[in-house]
Amino acid sequence: MTSTLTPVRSKRSALTKGQLPKYAPYAVLGAALIAGAAIMALIGFNPFGWGVVSAILFAIGLVSWSAAVEGSRKANDKLATCLVVGSFLVALLPLVSVIWTVLVNGIPGLLDPGFLTTSMNGVTGAFDNKSVESGAPVMGGIYHAILGTVQITLLATLISVPVGLLTAIYLVEYGQNGRLARAITFFVDVMTGIPSIVAGLFAAAFFFAVVGPGTKTGAVAAVALSVLMIPVVVRSSEEMLKIVPNELREAAYALGVRKWRTILKVVIPTAISGIASGVTLAIARVIGETAPILVTAGFATSINSNVFGGWMASLPTFIYTQILNPTSPSNPDPSSQRAWGAALVLIILVMVLNLVARLIARIFAPKTGR
Repeated sequence: MTSTLTPVRSKRSALTKGQLPKYAPYAVLGAALIAGAAIMALIGFNPFGWGVVSAILFAIGLVSWSAAVEGSRKANDKLATCLVVGSFLVALLPLVSVIWTVLVNGIPGLLDPGFLTTSMNGVTGAFDNKSVESGAPVMGGIYHAILGTVQITLLATLISVPVGLLTAIYLVEYGQNGRLARAITFFVDVMTGIPSIVAGLFAAAFFFAVVGPGTKTGAVAAVALSVLMIPVVVRSSEEMLKIVPNELREAAYALGVRKWRTILKVVIPTAISGIASGVTLAIARVIGETAPILVTAGFATSINSNVFGGWMASLPTFIYTQILNPTSPSNPDPSSQRAWGAALVLIILVMVLNLVARLIARIFAPKTGR
């Protein structure tokens, strides 16, 4: 029995020779955490610095051990792995920090009674002073801002989607890389990078020339946001239309189907999942814009359901005004609490839109068979 097991053990030792043990990363991590804590205790301990120092020590220790046992080839591989994982964690850290900060500061605002169902109409600094002095719930809510955000974004979507989609159809199906198509592509690329405040100034100047000076409504803000949305819709729709196989178009043409009907019945349904995802992401991109809405729609404390008349509030402008001009300058904490609550609602809206985009892409994706 012993003679039978001996060759097996020798084979296993030969296979594992020159390799780090499985516990090596955990041992190096433990040593790096202890050494990092000791170093930070000497220079002043803080969790962020401890994590950075421990990560550097972990990479140095694991790569050095691998070079001594496994050779330079495996050590270089582990160095590349440490750099990739470290870069991922560095990129993830700001996102986690932002979400955590907004959750910690925003949840108390959401718990206030009427925060999602009331507006700031009639709320003065006296209410905030009373809330701070007596510990009463913070009065005032963001219902008017949510309503304004939904109305402005919806109107901007109604403007942007037809223009962007038809432009993409022209570039892919009719442009044939001609002069006009190249010019449109160039201007779309330019519009993609323009600052949002420029879009707001363009919309304000346009309505100033057409309607009159001082025109600030939700419709003007929607036009400003559509200037930002159209390039995103054009680019995403163009890429989705390009990946539709030409064989589908040729099959429709062979059956005598006209081009416009081929586009309507074959090309667009095939690319609809990507187009819908691009539109949803474009909405998520502009829903948090502040500067163009301040320039074009102003700010209101009451509910305004008419997007074509009167100033209108939105979640970004609500956050901006609550931080910049607290309702009670002597007691800014209630205003800060409202602002953090509105920021949390805005992040939830953006996350929901991204989830909707993924759901739409999955539902409308072309079904593949054998």
